[in-house]
Amino acid sequence: MATLSTATKLLKGALITIDPLNPLPRVIAFQYNPATLTRSLEAQFQENEGKTGDPPRLKGAPTETIKLEIELDAADHAVSGDVIGEETGVLKSLAALELLIYPKSDLVALNNGLMAAGTIEIIPPSAPLTLFVWGGHRILPVRVTEFSVTEDEFRPDLNPLRAKISLGLRVLSYSDVSFTHPAWSIFMKHQRDKERLGAEGASGGLNGVLPAGMGLL
Repeated sequence: MATLSTATKLLKGALITIDPLNPLPRVIAFQYNPATLTRSLEAQFQENEGKTGDPPRLKGAPTETIKLEIELDAADHAVSGDVIGEETGVLKSLAALELLIYPKSDLVALNNGLMAAGTIEIIPPSAPLTLFVWGGHRILPVRVTEFSVTEDEFRPDLNPLRAKISLGLRVLSYSDVSFTHPAWSIFMKHQRDKERLGAEGASGGLNGVLPAGMGLL
């Protein structure tokens, strides 16, 4: 009989950024999958505006936040023979994650030049689309809202050898973006998959819930 370890391929969680100017996605796979994932969903109800007897109405998808911790360890570089990784510790992996919340330096320089030339209005650069991937059933467009780093142990040149990153993510639903934004269709696909799973998960009857012969209404 096949066991879970032999029958199921171990997938890694990841953050993926997609830049409209670059067709190749930038994949930041987690070195180790977090052992814990905390999710919070806040329902979005339409206010009744003082009316009585009006049933609750949902005005959009719930506001979902995700919190997780990512651990980095330079010991893997030493095992794989990555000499550069040994020298920089986990700085490369840290930089890849931190750049999720930086505008591109070229665009910053361009906007600075436009301001110096007297341009009246400068539009901040758009952030690339960021996806949180946690298996095949959860591919979510997100925005990074919290980012804190704890570095632990250092090389003589002070490059960190280990780090723990605490991330807070806000899921972007169709309530947050326009119909033409790719995040709209990505979230819609996620919800439809959730609806299919939910229909299969709520297949129990009333026999084991209510006394025999009792109805709900």
